[in-house]
Amino acid sequence: MRSRFAHAYRFALDNTLLMVAGALIALVWANTGPASYARVSNALRFAVNDIAMVFFFGLAVKEIVEAASPGGPLHSLRRAAVPILAAIGGMAGPALVFVGLAFAAGRPDVIRGWAIPCATDIAFSYLIARLIFGPSHPAVPFLLLLAIADDAFGLALIAIVYPSGQMHLVYFAALVGIACALAWLLRRQGINNFWPYLLIPGAVSWAGFYVGGVHPALALAPIIPLLPRTLTLSAFEDWWSTPVEAILFLFALTNAGVAVSSAGAVTWLVLAALAVGKPVGIISATWLAERAGLRRPAGLSWRDLAVLGMTAAIGFTVALFFATAAFDAGPNLDQAKLGALLSVSAALLAFGAAKLLNVTRARVTTTFPAR
Repeated sequence: MRSRFAHAYRFALDNTLLMVAGALIALVWANTGPASYARVSNALRFAVNDIAMVFFFGLAVKEIVEAASPGGPLHSLRRAAVPILAAIGGMAGPALVFVGLAFAAGRPDVIRGWAIPCATDIAFSYLIARLIFGPSHPAVPFLLLLAIADDAFGLALIAIVYPSGQMHLVYFAALVGIACALAWLLRRQGINNFWPYLLIPGAVSWAGFYVGGVHPALALAPIIPLLPRTLTLSAFEDWWSTPVEAILFLFALTNAGVAVSSAGAVTWLVLAALAVGKPVGIISATWLAERAGLRRPAGLSWRDLAVLGMTAAIGFTVALFFATAAFDAGPNLDQAKLGALLSVSAALLAFGAAKLLNVTRARVTTTFPAR
């Protein structure tokens, strides 16, 4: 019994199911006790969104740093070019669809939400891709590389497009510069424990982001690349991976509580932009990459790519964060949140597309173009 519980608990952690639980609790609570939910949500929002989520994005940056390091899947330009370009297409496509539909619907007031459907949830998309294609199919690592690149571009979008307040670039540059210098000095001194990096330069960087008007949840983005490679980064991930799942539970609990009746124009804009823009953008960018002389991984067909694009349309975690950054409290925010949450329905569309296109689980060995 204990081993079964441990296995179920590990599965829940590995597949971000605690966040799903938080979202479901928030939805039920907001629709049955909206006043009490609003009190709790408002009390938690700053601590969760601006402080605790620092560590979620810190882990995301860690994945990007390792992928871009020598020997990593994004280090070789030839190997990384196609998934990176696909990621760009997978962000541009939804943004264009969102903006186009917003103008067509006579809602230019919601254009600010254009970045919400650009997101891809790594955990859920990766899980669905493995279920559809099987773990050894080249579509799975291709999606993973695409999602990592998507995360990197998403961090930049949050910082540039959605500042948390009035920008004070001098304060931002000064404090973040000091933070990076402190992290560099710690590394020069041979400090391999990650805690000093978080507690000293990490705290200074957070202050720089906060007073500079850039979303403070991104405060570890300039610090993580300065940590000593391998052991320190691995220790950081090992220590924070489980607490971050609890943070994601609190993030969903704090932000996902919207009335089901709040569905509206922004909800459908987000869903349409993801369901149409993601696969079209990914396929189009990959086609252009091949016209430029680059190559897809061996064994990744255009049918596979269409299903993969639909799988990447699961925005959930990052889309929900984008929504909270894009809109102030009100109907537009509630509608955007509901769209981000309902993007998990892209998994059903991906399974349906796989059935329709006769895409089956494969037992091929992943092969990328030579470096």
